[in-house]
Amino acid sequence: MIRCAIIDDERESRSVVSNILTGYCPDVEIAGEAEGVGSGLTLIQKTLPDVVFLDIRMADGTAFDLLEKFREITFQIIFVTAYDQYAIQAIRFSAIDYILKPVDPGQLVAAVDRIRALAPETKQSGERISALLDNKKEIDRIALPTLNGFNFVKLADIVRCEADNNYTLFYLTEGKKFLVTRTLKEYENLLKEKSFVRVHQSHLVNLNFVSSYIKGEGGSVIMEDGTKVEVSRRKKEEFLRRML
Repeated sequence: MIRCAIIDDERESRSVVSNILTGYCPDVEIAGEAEGVGSGLTLIQKTLPDVVFLDIRMADGTAFDLLEKFREITFQIIFVTAYDQYAIQAIRFSAIDYILKPVDPGQLVAAVDRIRALAPETKQSGERISALLDNKKEIDRIALPTLNGFNFVKLADIVRCEADNNYTLFYLTEGKKFLVTRTLKEYENLLKEKSFVRVHQSHLVNLNFVSSYIKGEGGSVIMEDGTKVEVSRRKKEEFLRRML
């Protein structure tokens, strides 16, 4: 059984989550509900849940206020929240699940399935929450899911990313690299507001590491690590605009 707690200051929202779990997730036990930061802290300490369904903004504070009260995070988080652009951006960079209100049953069940599928050694909830709390101030770290768990890296250390079928190879400074279990398209969407640009179907580069550009139909860029990356004709204009 998976023990869960539901923390949200809206009674109706708590009821929706509770009813979906009861109807579609028979292996999930609802240990209790709370309406805010103070009562949520008490509930978690008392029931020791495996998963917490957590709203971001509540009457007496935020989810971040609650999480900062724990010296060690031993539970998984699924945020259930109204749209909050910056908070959701921080959540995505920390590889933590979230569901937007109004809650879609299929999305909630899928989130539970993802939690269920994680082996204990790959959860690393404390490290992801730590990354989240850092990112709520300024987004500068990203949690990268790999076959063995998560790697936490600074955005400033990512040189480039390369598509590898449904995976992505991250190339970092000092010659480090990680095979990440998500597509390059997902990281293009996530990183485009930072200093990253898609220059080719297979390549996403950090503009801060571009050493030079070689003219051509599309051309190519030389990265500071010496790598030559092709720029597609279709991506050339956007790349040059971002560089200049």
